[in-house]
Amino acid sequence: MHALRIFLFAGFLLPHLSVLPVQGQKPLPDIRQFMREAHEHQKQLEKVRENYTFSDSEVVQELDGKGRVTKTETHDSEVFFVHGQPIQRMLKKDGKPLTDEEQQKETERVTKAVEKAEKPQPDQPKDDQISLRRILEVADVRNPRRENFRGRSTIVFDFVGKKDLKAHGTSEDLSKKLQGTVWIDEADRQVARMEVALDDNFHVAGGLVANIQKGSHFSFDQAPVNGEIWFPTGTEISLQARVLLVKGIHAHITERVYDYKRFHVETQQGKDAKAVPEKP
Repeated sequence: MHALRIFLFAGFLLPHLSVLPVQGQKPLPDIRQFMREAHEHQKQLEKVRENYTFSDSEVVQELDGKGRVTKTETHDSEVFFVHGQPIQRMLKKDGKPLTDEEQQKETERVTKAVEKAEKPQPDQPKDDQISLRRILEVADVRNPRRENFRGRSTIVFDFVGKKDLKAHGTSEDLSKKLQGTVWIDEADRQVARMEVALDDNFHVAGGLVANIQKGSHFSFDQAPVNGEIWFPTGTEISLQARVLLVKGIHAHITERVYDYKRFHVETQQGKDAKAVPEKP
């Protein structure tokens, strides 16, 4: 879930592209206008998501150097939003409900997270906000085209980080080492799928905090929920990294997001703060 959040609910803004249509096909939409509309739709989605809670099922597999699974953990959680901040409450671990002690600790953690989200937070410097919009602003966008994706027409394009970019902040530094493909639903102007990979090592804080290795990749899917609003449906991550110059991590993470429901947040109950489904 944490890896997903750095890319989830991001806006879009692209430079101008001149594209000639393929003979026999209708012309592609104006790319600048298309991406502006996608950006606006994403901003609207960020407001609407405040009214929903959903279930999150995550499987984390630790791998050895030969790619063999050495350990598997599963986490089933409920997720809701408070002032734009996702709050995750774990319900099960490895398929088993939490013990009374674990539930108490989880409730205390969630209560603190809700209280923190309710307090105004200083805005993060714009240069350090990692989002698809920021990445695409400083990446080379290539090969826009129209494809049928899961029965719907999408506008697809590839992007590659600019190696000679003088980076100002984390997002620009990261963008230099990314390449990927994005599918955007043509009718609804929403991201249907995104695939991103690191084509070089990425050092966090000069490598002192972490070194995410070349070849790590990420994919993310969205779809209309109940035939209406678009929401994430899942993600898949393959991560190779070294943390604090010591611990090596090789993991495969899959996440399924489902059971979206409208809700409101009861925040006056202290440790019992939770998402409460609305009555019909």
